[in-house]
Order: sequence, then C-alpha cells, then structure tokens
Amino acid sequence: MSSIIIAELGTAHGGSLSKAEEMIGRAAESGADYAKFQVVFARDIIHPNTGNVPLPGGDTPLYEVFEKLERDREFYEKLRSLCDREGIGYLTTPFGPQSWDLVTEMGAELIKIASPELNYLPLLEKASNWQKKEAGRALILSTGVSLLADIERALALFASPKDITLLHCITSYPAPPEEYNLKLIPHYAALFGCPAGVSDHSTDPFIVPLTATALGGTMIEKHFCLSHDGGGLDDPIALEADDFARMVSEVREASELSREEQMKKVEKRLGTDLLNKVLGNGCKRLAPAEAANYGRTNRSLHALKDLPAGTILTGENTALLRTEKILTPGLEPKDAPLALGKKLTRPVASGQGITWNDLLTQ
Repeated sequence: MSSIIIAELGTAHGGSLSKAEEMIGRAAESGADYAKFQVVFARDIIHPNTGNVPLPGGDTPLYEVFEKLERDREFYEKLRSLCDREGIGYLTTPFGPQSWDLVTEMGAELIKIASPELNYLPLLEKASNWQKKEAGRALILSTGVSLLADIERALALFASPKDITLLHCITSYPAPPEEYNLKLIPHYAALFGCPAGVSDHSTDPFIVPLTATALGGTMIEKHFCLSHDGGGLDDPIALEADDFARMVSEVREASELSREEQMKKVEKRLGTDLLNKVLGNGCKRLAPAEAANYGRTNRSLHALKDLPAGTILTGENTALLRTEKILTPGLEPKDAPLALGKKLTRPVASGQGITWNDLLTQ
C-alpha cells in the first residue's frame, strides 16, 4: 500500500486565487493525494512585537506578512472547490481559535496540527472535542521540535489513536536529511498504536521520502512550489512541481516492492553510511538543527499588552503564542492555567513571556 502524499502549499499562493489555482493544478498533475493550505490569522500565532524571524528567504517581519496573508472563508471555500475540480484532496492547518473555527465550520474531514502547536493544549482540546462530535474525522499531528513527553501529553487528550496520524518532523528550514532519525516512524506506530509518517523539510526529493516509505511510513508531506523564487515563505526549501512529480513516482514504484527490497534499493542509492545516518537510532530527541527552536517555536504564555506590577493575569490580557527569536518565552501551556488569576509582582512588557519569576515575591 502506497503512502498518502501531501503537497504542502502552505501560504505560497500569497493570497492570490489565480496562483493557488495554478499550484493546485500542478500538485494534482504531480500525483499528490492532498493539497494542504495554512489558514493564517496573525494574532492566532504570534505577537505584533515578534519582530523579524529568520526564514529560508531571509529575515522576515512575520506578523506583518501573516496579516497580509489573512483571507476570509470564501477564499478557502474556493480553494476547496478548485481541489475538487482537479481531483485532489483538500487539507488545511489551523493555528488558533479563529482559524480552527473557519476550518471546522467548512466541514473538514481531515485537519493537520503543525509541530509548534503540539503543546498548544487548548487547540488540541478543540480537536479532541471535534473528533468526539464528528464521527470519522481524522487528525494529523506533526511532531517536530518536541520531546516524547510532549507527544504523550498531546495524545492523552484523544480517545483513540486510530484516527490520528503522527508525522515525524524536524522543525528547521531546511532540515538536514542525516539528522532525520527515521527509525522513529515504526517506533511511533508501535508505541502509540497509530499510523506514522514524515513531514520532510529537507530539500532533497528522495532521501527522506524513500527511506520513510521503506520503514512503513503511511504518509509523506513535502513543501510544494511553482518556483524557488516564487516569493512564498517556504519556497526556497520546497520542491518545484517537476521534482515533486519525480518524488511521487519513485515513492509509488517503491511501494510495489517488499520492505526488504525497498531498503536494499535505498541503500544502493544512498550508500550505507548516509542511510545509517538517516535511519538514526529511533530514540526521540531534538535534532541538532531544531534544538535551539525548542521553547521558542512552540507555544508559551505571553502578555498581550504592557502589564504593570499588580496586574491580575486573565485570558484577556495573555495568550498562548509562539515566541520566536526576539521575545522571551513564557510558561508552557500545561502550566499556564495555574498562572491565570495570579498577580504580577513585576511589570511585563507587551509581547514578552510570563514566567514563574513574574509571580514570585521579589
């Protein structure tokens, strides 16, 4: 059985329906099973004071870029219609309450949660309730920039693992193939009793997808673009349409072979040394390329405005946001509820993370 292949279009359409139409058509021609889009609302994700974030295309004023990418439900309805017309599945990633409501009100049957939101427990609770109320709804959880405890905590919110697919991932752009530690794929399936695959941020079309397939990966996600110079946030590390089609073709061909035959073919192609590096040891750890992102790319508790000493923390003056590179991280989402209702003992500037030290008597 061949892996499900997702063409991650993200926001590479730049908010243009005509560009999205071309991308969907090319993704369908490439043989992808799904075209995936990111439903972006800036305040769902980061604080206005986040500043520039280093991305594949260079330092980016991410909040402002996200604001420009915001679109209404009608836009995403049109994207879904275009996918239907081209015969390719429609898949979305919401990042917070506003995007979650938009996606679920459209009647989604499959939703992906990105790696930085794996610790965003309120969003996962929404996903769990959605699955309980809507029979047959399936979820994809990406596990980049996470530890085993983060994955366990996330899955504990769900009644059954059978409708969840875990995607092993390295949250780095680009991600080095030799750090991928792909033996985690069968380990995830055995540990958690759910399907497992890979979200590949490397620039090579074959190393990670073919090795993951040989290990029984049920899903492969790869960024897709029309051109590396297309202006999308992830275009520099995405596969252009022709390379994506070659990847799909080779994965489909490999899927016709036995696992042993697949692995021998991969080893012949990569060489034993590189293959062993890509396979890793199967122990869940932060990859060196993403280690510095842990606690910053993930969600933590932040001040939504300048909060003087003596301020009582509430859901209105705080939010669980990605920190990124300039601001200071705050309490993890699992601890944040304990801070609400407490009084600050020192001021916290707008956008900064709120920690236990801000609540202790000085």
